[in-house]
Amino acid sequence: EVDTIFGEASNANGAKRTENPETSHTAGQYETLDPAENAELKQKNGGAPLGGSDAEWTDTRPSGETGASVSHEAASSTSTSQANQEASKPQAESAEIGQSKQHNSTSTDSTSPFRILDALSASGLRALRYAKEIHHVTSVTANDLSPSATASIKLNIDYNGVAQQVHPATGDAKALMYHAAMHGKDSYQVIDLDPYGTAVPFLDAAVQAVPDGGLLCVTCTDAGVFASVGWPEKTFSQYGGLPWKGPQNHEAGLRLVLNAIATSAAPYGLTIEPLLSLNIDFYVRLFVRIRRSAADVKFFASKTMIVYNCDNGCSSFSIQYLAQRREREAKNGDKFYTNSLAQGPSTDPYCVHCGFKTHVAGPMWGGPLHNPHFISRILDLLPSLDSKVYGTIPRIEGMLTLALNETLWEEPIQSESANAEPFPPLDPARRDPHPFFVNPSVLARTIHTSVPSEAALRGALISLGYRTTRSHTEAGSIRTDAPWHVIWEIMREWARQKHPIKEGALKEGMAGWEIMRKDRSRRQLEDAKDELKIVLEKAEDLAGLRVGVESALHRITKKSRSATTVDGEDQNGLSTHESEDRQRRELKIVFDERLGKEAVGKKLLRYQMNPRPDWGPMIIWRPLVASVTLAVIILYSWLGRLIPDLSDSPNFQVQAFSNHDADQHQKHLQPIPKKIWQINLNHPRYTSLEHSVRSWKLKNPSHSHKLLDDEAGNRIVRKQYSNNPEVLKTYLELESTILRADYLRYLVLAVQGGIYSDLDTNAIKAIDDWLPNSDNKNVRAIIGVEYDQLDAAKPPKGLYMPIQFCQWTIAISAHHPLMLSMVISVTHGLQQLARSRDVTLTDLQPADDKDVLFTTGPVKWTWEVFAYLSFVTGTEVTHRNLTGLSEPRRFGDVLILPINAFATGLGYAGSRTVNTEETLIRHTFQGSWKANEAKKPISVKERKQG
Repeated sequence: EVDTIFGEASNANGAKRTENPETSHTAGQYETLDPAENAELKQKNGGAPLGGSDAEWTDTRPSGETGASVSHEAASSTSTSQANQEASKPQAESAEIGQSKQHNSTSTDSTSPFRILDALSASGLRALRYAKEIHHVTSVTANDLSPSATASIKLNIDYNGVAQQVHPATGDAKALMYHAAMHGKDSYQVIDLDPYGTAVPFLDAAVQAVPDGGLLCVTCTDAGVFASVGWPEKTFSQYGGLPWKGPQNHEAGLRLVLNAIATSAAPYGLTIEPLLSLNIDFYVRLFVRIRRSAADVKFFASKTMIVYNCDNGCSSFSIQYLAQRREREAKNGDKFYTNSLAQGPSTDPYCVHCGFKTHVAGPMWGGPLHNPHFISRILDLLPSLDSKVYGTIPRIEGMLTLALNETLWEEPIQSESANAEPFPPLDPARRDPHPFFVNPSVLARTIHTSVPSEAALRGALISLGYRTTRSHTEAGSIRTDAPWHVIWEIMREWARQKHPIKEGALKEGMAGWEIMRKDRSRRQLEDAKDELKIVLEKAEDLAGLRVGVESALHRITKKSRSATTVDGEDQNGLSTHESEDRQRRELKIVFDERLGKEAVGKKLLRYQMNPRPDWGPMIIWRPLVASVTLAVIILYSWLGRLIPDLSDSPNFQVQAFSNHDADQHQKHLQPIPKKIWQINLNHPRYTSLEHSVRSWKLKNPSHSHKLLDDEAGNRIVRKQYSNNPEVLKTYLELESTILRADYLRYLVLAVQGGIYSDLDTNAIKAIDDWLPNSDNKNVRAIIGVEYDQLDAAKPPKGLYMPIQFCQWTIAISAHHPLMLSMVISVTHGLQQLARSRDVTLTDLQPADDKDVLFTTGPVKWTWEVFAYLSFVTGTEVTHRNLTGLSEPRRFGDVLILPINAFATGLGYAGSRTVNTEETLIRHTFQGSWKANEAKKPISVKERKQG
């Protein structure tokens, strides 16, 4: 169980599926490669290996021996398209999609097979670990669509000596699971779906192939879809619900995926029970028990919810379930439920706390995320595990402990009895009573006050009788059963008692302004004014006025703590909102940090982002993966395969390359040419920037200067990339101005070399003075630091890397491998971004700054630079090698300049506000691409209206 949950994190190498177009499961036949069958077929073929020809081999052994007649396709040497064509051939009526024989070398009970399907296996890593670490497994099928992947799986099986347990298969995962669903004897007790991206296309087949009580393990890595509001239409088409905007987006993403699984299961009379649902790093991992129960399926509607989220205002939310259910009691004492339609919206269209318009998220799963009995069993297993094998045990324990405690049940969960299942099911009608959490930093930011400590906020809630816990999806989060009007009253008191808001920080029309208007001292004063106004209107003489004032003062100070709400009104006839208002004003709020501190116990590792530095798709894995690509690019660039005029270079020759000797490949590159390139693709403020352009000409009279407009850019790309239709087509079809401008600079520098600089940069020193004389001979690229995180907790808004390199100014030689790699990476990145949006390159427009920064901008450039530095030095170069850089530093043929060379004027990260001796250029940040393509700033009024 532990291995199943944290298979990736526990593996010391972190090996997993690679992004291979051959492994996309869209079509294809299912092919078994059982070792015994292959040996027999090989013998029948006179020693020829299976797959040695295009012939189709049919096993003719009796079905009693093989369990099913098996059709073997010799696809290991064919392409994916050929395999798909073979898949379309009609199969003989008597032939079935074969299953490998059951091998039971570890289990003594042959009548109770335990079969696992790793449906999208790639290298077979997880299937191998299932076989080697779960001892009662009788059979593991490692399936992949790609014949080359299956060949790798078979090699890994033989190397690990698990041929009796693990059986490779080549075929469409959906076809395999549908076959298992139709033939009950071939069903799998566990099915593991871990695709590259979403698992939704496989869910329909998977829920049917799991037997009653079986386990479905699902991974989805497309957090940009289920946990982001960039493409809500994509989220809905994939998961059947709309995403959440705000810090709760990852928990909402978990619930969207669960809802997709439940939706796939319900038509077949199947119900799901989430045993464990985790948001881990950049993906979600879910463990769901599938049960066959038409009666339990009836609870699905009443456990499905939509959320009204005040995402543009105060971040509060309210929940509405799609159906109502009521618990009834039969005459014999048994309980049963009735279901009915839910009433209209459960809240106002405008947030009752700040007045901003709310937005809808969902429908999504409203039931529990976890089964506490299941988690407890796993935690009980941890002490018996070898920490040398499972290197992330502290992280496993911390995250599971969070998951165990994060649900605030209305009543205690019954402990399992001696005769119960290993982890008994929860009541199928049970909802998660208090989903989602609050984030103290978001609350404080709304009203412009300092952030209360977790202990202080928890102490205030506990002192009022409310419960608190944490969410595993967000560090610093607080889950509570306190209503939002109480939470905001606590924050108002925090601002009043502890950290008053600065005068002028809140303005009318802001969410915080409206929230602070309800401050209890302000509201009491307004109530007093209203009462006295009524007295003055009714008083006929001085005596009447005196009696009226005394009565008003009595009413103002009167306490009514016993008021309760029933059907929208309290017992005094007040509306729900008025009753809540009265109750919150009477709260006695104390920020008791001692009460809010958790009991001292075992120290848990709750929110480690990664089990070790640079884990996952962060900064460093890209250089390590890209090093192989760079080696190929360097070799091919020397052979003249990428750039047409490279072979005409007088210094061109093929020579072996050593990672540790950068000079070996420098001789194949000319020095940085004296060419200055700038790009003007209809810049709206070009006239005001002409003085900046002139500065480059005046400071560098020995350099040629070319200003490329749209027409000139098209001409140079057509000429230089006529032999590369992929690059040419990508650039010419691209319409987005910023994406074209970024792409064009790389395309020009890759072929021509020289110095590129944005229009809004001023030359401070001549380019000939950029390099010390000693470096002129060997330097082939000059790159400046744009941002250095130094000791900051995280980069400021708009920056995403601990070290980020400038791409507004770049100097590089022609045909440099770094720029060639950048061209290839950007080309593929643009195509992938267009595919993810289901649009053509012509219609592709960036949805936000990240689309630009990560596809063509400085983040993408920074990845490629680190990759090249790691490659050319033969060692791993990270931001740790460059942080605090105070003078130029060479890495092979690349010179890295400190931040003030190209980025003076930032005022942070070590950048000076005025020019220094180090300053070579000055960027004025006119923001040409933002002026052209950024969305119009949204006013306070527009935000309030949604």
